[in-house]
Amino acid sequence: MKALVFQGPGNYAWQDVPDPGIDDPSDAIVRVDVVTICGTDLHILKGDVPEVTPGRVLGHEAVGTVVETGGDVRMVRPGDRVLISCISACGRCRFCRESRYGQCGGGGGWILGHSVDGTQAEYVRVPFADLSVHPLPNAIDSFDAVLLADIFPTSYEVGVLNGAVSPADTVVVVGAGPIGLAAVATARFYSPGRIVAVDLDNSRLEAARALGADATANAAEDPEQLVADLTDGLGADAVMEAVGVPEAFEMCTRMVRPGGRVANIGVHGKPAVLHLEDLWIKDVTITTGLVDTSSTPMLLSMMAMGRLPASSLITHRYELGRMEEAYDVFGRAADTGALKVALGAP
Repeated sequence: MKALVFQGPGNYAWQDVPDPGIDDPSDAIVRVDVVTICGTDLHILKGDVPEVTPGRVLGHEAVGTVVETGGDVRMVRPGDRVLISCISACGRCRFCRESRYGQCGGGGGWILGHSVDGTQAEYVRVPFADLSVHPLPNAIDSFDAVLLADIFPTSYEVGVLNGAVSPADTVVVVGAGPIGLAAVATARFYSPGRIVAVDLDNSRLEAARALGADATANAAEDPEQLVADLTDGLGADAVMEAVGVPEAFEMCTRMVRPGGRVANIGVHGKPAVLHLEDLWIKDVTITTGLVDTSSTPMLLSMMAMGRLPASSLITHRYELGRMEEAYDVFGRAADTGALKVALGAP
């Protein structure tokens, strides 16, 4: 089969690799029908995730059709159309029993495209299939559903829930890429007073407005002053970092009010300065996190009911064999206007 293989920082190729097989009775083999590229994949290519070694098939988001299952799999069978979660869960360890699947200590967590071969391929082996794939109702389009593999649960759990967004809050989302835009959309579940989106790209700020942001600020034009003006100098109740660079995180800590929350969603490859000399007295809560995907069934229901905007986030579609072109377009988002790229059948 063909797959996108990481060959070291800055290098990747769509090439022939062996077909996956059942390695454990809990495995499922899934034919990939729709797959997408994540900002985390770009971090891997930059060398920000050194645990990913050359030869690894990348990707952790997909929708596909089950073609084979191990003897212990009970929840799906060949022929089922399924969402492949970015997180695999053993279901037995302490963390899985607490629904903290991202921290799975039994061989799961974020493993697809990280420590085992991932989804950017014609076929993928999914470990712990009973808890790591979700059967899809016919009402949900595969290109919409693929956004529930990672970006929507990540934004909702690591951003909105960790940020404790509440009615009437002033919420700031720094970064209006796919994760930030999904955070804007899911923050609206809790009726905040206003949502402010911050980014360097004005087209992404327009997308944020379309998804429900009440105000936007270009990151080069003093968004901290805008937040101060909107809150009478108090600061935001909840601020989400959705970029993954030190400057964005440090900006978030300056925009939060005393007693407020900073929820870091971004994947960081460099240290950020934590200004405790300013923050120690402000009762600020700072959270980090890897998504658990415990919210995926709820988000699937919301999407099936038409309550979760998704289609507008996919700006580019390609056939699966054009993976290298899709990576190039996604990696040059500032030039191409790409939000989310998806690959699958025409």
